[in-house]
Order: sequence, then C-alpha cells, then structure tokens
Amino acid sequence: MSQLAILGGEKTRPTPYPQWPVFDERDIEAVTSVVQSGRWGGFPYPGPQTREFLDRFVEMQGGGYPVLMVNGTVTMEVALRTADIGWGDEVIVPALTFQATAAAPMAAGAIPVIVDVDPENYCMDPRKVEEAITPRTRAIIPVHLGAQMTDMDAIMDIAERHHLIVIEDCAHAHGARWRGRGAGTIGHFGSFSLQSSKILTTGEGGILLCQTEELQKKAESIINCGRPYEYQGKIHYTMGANYRLGELHAALGVVALQRFPEQMKQRNEAASYLEEALSEVPGVRLLRRDPRHTTRAIYIYGFAIDPQVFHNTHEVVCAALEAEGIPCDTGYPPMHHYDLFQPRLSRLPVPSAFPERFDFTRLSLPEAERAGERESVWLDESVFRDGQKGIDDVVAALRKVVEHGEELARAAARRMEK
Repeated sequence: MSQLAILGGEKTRPTPYPQWPVFDERDIEAVTSVVQSGRWGGFPYPGPQTREFLDRFVEMQGGGYPVLMVNGTVTMEVALRTADIGWGDEVIVPALTFQATAAAPMAAGAIPVIVDVDPENYCMDPRKVEEAITPRTRAIIPVHLGAQMTDMDAIMDIAERHHLIVIEDCAHAHGARWRGRGAGTIGHFGSFSLQSSKILTTGEGGILLCQTEELQKKAESIINCGRPYEYQGKIHYTMGANYRLGELHAALGVVALQRFPEQMKQRNEAASYLEEALSEVPGVRLLRRDPRHTTRAIYIYGFAIDPQVFHNTHEVVCAALEAEGIPCDTGYPPMHHYDLFQPRLSRLPVPSAFPERFDFTRLSLPEAERAGERESVWLDESVFRDGQKGIDDVVAALRKVVEHGEELARAAARRMEK
C-alpha cells in the first residue's frame, strides 16, 4: 500500500465529501418570502414560520410540546428553569459531551455533577448516575451521543424512583428513536440544537420539547421576556429574557425538514455498510448499538481504535486520516480535562459559591478518559452522504493507517523530539 499522505504520499481520497449545509432555490425562496413579509424576528411569538416549523418537527419526532429558541444550550437552561431547578441544586451530566451540557446547569445556578460513561456506547452509564444521586440531586441530562442513545429505560426508572427531572440532550439525535419513541419525547424535556453543523440546521437555533402543555407555556414565557401566559384559566408570570429565534431561521427549518427523511435514510444505509466493512479492520472496535435503539441519527459516527494495534494514539490516527481526505476528529475530551469547560473562568455565581464542587483534580472518570484521550474516532456526517464510495474510502484509509502504524509512530516521535 502506498505511503501515508501525512508523510508525503498520495491521498486515499483527493476529492472532498459533500458540503454541508445543503441548500437550493427552496431556501432562497423561503427566506425571500419572509423578507418581503416584513416579519423577520421572533416577536410576537410564535410567528407563522415558527409555528409551521415546530408543527412539522413534532410530527417527525413523534410528540412533545415545542418551543423554539436561539440555540441548543439555552434550551437546557430554560428546561431547568421551567422545572424550578436552580441555586445549589445538583444536575447529573455525562463526562463525554460538548461543554454546553455542563454549562447549562451553571447558567441556571445549579451544580453539574459529572459521571462516567458506558464503554460500550460512550453514553452516560446509568449505574454511575445512581451512585451520584444525593439529597440535592434534582435532574439528569442524558446525552444521545454519536449515533448512539443512552439507555432511556434505565434513566427513566432511576428518575421515577428518585423523583428527578430528565432533560434529554438530543443535539446529535434528530429523528432518532428508542423503542419506537422519538428522542426528546421520553424524558420531561428534549433539547435539540439547530446549529450550522447539525443534521437539521437553521444556521443557529434550538428546540425544546416539553412533556406537557403547562411546561411548554412556562418555557415560552421565559424565552419571551417573562411575558405572562394563561393556563387553565389563570394568568402566570415568570422572569425571562429574549431567547426567541427569528422567522428567517424558522423558514430555513421548514425547508430543511422536507429534505431530512431522505438524508436520514441515506446516512443510515451508509452506516450499516460501514459497520460491515469496519468489522474486518484490525484494531477497530465498533460501539454496541442497543436493540432498543430502533432508529439511528447519524450526526457524527463514533468507533474506537486500539492504540497498540495502530501503534499510535487516536490524535495521530485522526491526523493521518484527515491527511488522507477523511473528515474525522478525536471527539470530546472528558469534561474534567476539557479546555472549553473551565467554570472558574466563567465568573458565574455558582462556581464562586461552591468552589469545592468545581475542583476536578481528584475526579476519576476512567472510561471517559480512555475514550476521549486515547481511543475514540468520530467520522463526520458528510461521509455518510456519499454512498458506497464514501465508505470505501474511509475503510481504505483506515487500513492504510494501520498498515503503516509503526512508520507513523516513528515520524510522530521524531516530531516530538524537535
């Protein structure tokens, strides 16, 4: 096999994968129509584009009472505030996720409690959740991560026994299903990001699915500057801010939902093909898909490499794959070693009031550390929109990297010595 591209050889894949986001004349027409209407922003809430987008999203996801917001971090903060969770309360979050999952409780005045992940799927380990519960625990935020879903049967059982709120972080899980139920409709809340890289995007934005109409109306009040809402004939007030998303973004969402089913089908077929091929690559371990996870969403697709077989850490392997033309990443580092999660730099009240709760120097999260610092590899969603050829190129590049592993390790060592 030819020399690695990172060492001067030819790329396995010289042409780029399909771009994201996808757009066509429908997007231009939708935005133009909103511009011509003169109703661009999110007030009064909800506007006609927002209502249509949310109605279609609920139909796709299979339920829930939706609220549209500026991003998928605020959605989790608003969910906590809607559930009256705040100062000094504890919220359990997984060690492998984007920093927003742990930052949202802090914004609400709560303390994120970080627990380890299940090595089989890199999602929150329900056994660790149970161990972390104290009298101050009020909520759990399971994250459906990298084409996997957290064991929602176990999480909901724990929540019911301990009277806890569950907020599903579904930033990676648009269209995913557990036992046929849509992600985000199983817990009390479901938080979805619409940021530009997500498989359903409006550029920026987020959707919060609420379990009841009462929760929805309260969340709507919070994101609408605290304007009062009516429920069961009574007027209620909240303290809120402007977290609304505008009609221009919602119009893009309406069009994106038209494309979504075919894109999802394409990604899932490619993922199944990839798994057959990866099972024959030495040093690659597939993450276990729970049979109760009936429909997958492929935003990023994760697998593990054996550093000993590859003779390199996942950082070196990913750099080599990128040089071969394969878009990939090492994924999230464990939260307690995450440069983007430094609570003491935030100057938020809760880390100042409870400094001992944010001292992570003695925190041990061995599974998250092993995954996030040595073995996880995440493939970009674009790989799964290029048919069989796109997958074949991934497999060929992986075989090339593992075959030249010792050579790559020597080159990496020489670079470190300089």
